[in-house]
Amino acid sequence: MSSISGRLKKQYNRIRNSPLAPHQLKDYWTSRKPYYRRIEGKWQTRHPEDQAELAYTVLLVGDMGYPALNGKDPILNMLASQIANKNEKMAVVFLGDNIYPRGLPEPGHRLRRISEERLKAQLDLFTDFKGKVYYLSGNHDWNKGKKNGFEYLRRQEEYIEQYLNRGNVFLPDNGCPGPVLVDLTEEVLLIIINTQWWVQRGVKPIGPFYQCEAQSEEHFFQLLDDAISRNSHRKILVAAHHPLYSNALHGGKFSMKHHIFPLTSAHKKLYIPLPVAGSLYPLYRRLFGAYEDMSHPRYRRMRKGLLKVFKKYQNIVYAAGHDHNLQYFNQHHNHYIVSGSGSKVSFVHKGGKASFTHAHRGIFQINYYTNGETWMKVVEPADELDKHPVVMFQKQLEQVQVTNGSTANV
Repeated sequence: MSSISGRLKKQYNRIRNSPLAPHQLKDYWTSRKPYYRRIEGKWQTRHPEDQAELAYTVLLVGDMGYPALNGKDPILNMLASQIANKNEKMAVVFLGDNIYPRGLPEPGHRLRRISEERLKAQLDLFTDFKGKVYYLSGNHDWNKGKKNGFEYLRRQEEYIEQYLNRGNVFLPDNGCPGPVLVDLTEEVLLIIINTQWWVQRGVKPIGPFYQCEAQSEEHFFQLLDDAISRNSHRKILVAAHHPLYSNALHGGKFSMKHHIFPLTSAHKKLYIPLPVAGSLYPLYRRLFGAYEDMSHPRYRRMRKGLLKVFKKYQNIVYAAGHDHNLQYFNQHHNHYIVSGSGSKVSFVHKGGKASFTHAHRGIFQINYYTNGETWMKVVEPADELDKHPVVMFQKQLEQVQVTNGSTANV
């Protein structure tokens, strides 16, 4: 039995022995099933054209900072098999929270050794890989957003680039907000932005002193808008850490467990029922939010500015992590991905604006074809280590002509 199945059984037994077990077990198993919007019900019958030739692939891996270090991590093993052909026409993008719990501490710190091991487990995958690798930062990489987080960010950036020896792969540089433009192919443009900059306390690099192109918050949005406008004829993938749509905790969505057993958010074994009072914490996060929640004023400002830019265009793919699950939203003719279950899994609400959700470890894969088609896949490791990965969802992402002469996404 794989490590995934073992963890699920362990969590099941813990819930089974808790108070209100029948309600908890129903909530647990329901949340483990993937959700598909009705319009996506026949997704398994849709495939790229038979003659379509694959031009480029991007693997989107989020929140990989707590991998198993015994060689049996299901995501790392799945990634190893996917890049085994050393394909030059492939990029792997890590969407932040690369080291739990606090990023990379200074040498001599009690967490330094384990932090390096968690990072090396990822980096060692790419020794012979001929494709491209990029790392972004998340809140945990900035010491969980604390005021000295910039020091942690700089240490991790230097460590990764020295270890990989592949040049400038940790982006944006020096904790700047971005945007950074990366030409994956003539047709495919990757734009990397640092969303942690918006919610970070303490030092936040900006302007020429830190060698940042953006001079202010408003200038950042102008740069992003200009970059998309100049490249609107291309296929644009924007990579960040914080999602703009989410049916999970950072989006203000909580399960019954969070309301009745709120202390499990601090420690997974604290099944102490606190009905009514327990709802205060989820309510606070939904209405006011911690720094890392969508409801926080800084996060809201960032989200509003990004969506204002994106709504001017069509067919943009925005990929983030942060929430530890897999989600896809098709909003305002653009595509929004949450790929945050590289090493952890947490509750995700079904329905709402989402087209797909699943509380399971996995990644998103974007395939670009020479005939112009773009396909998105959700790929999850199989329950058994020797089995092939499982495709849980796939969808074609492209512009098509409609009757009024305008364009829309499918």
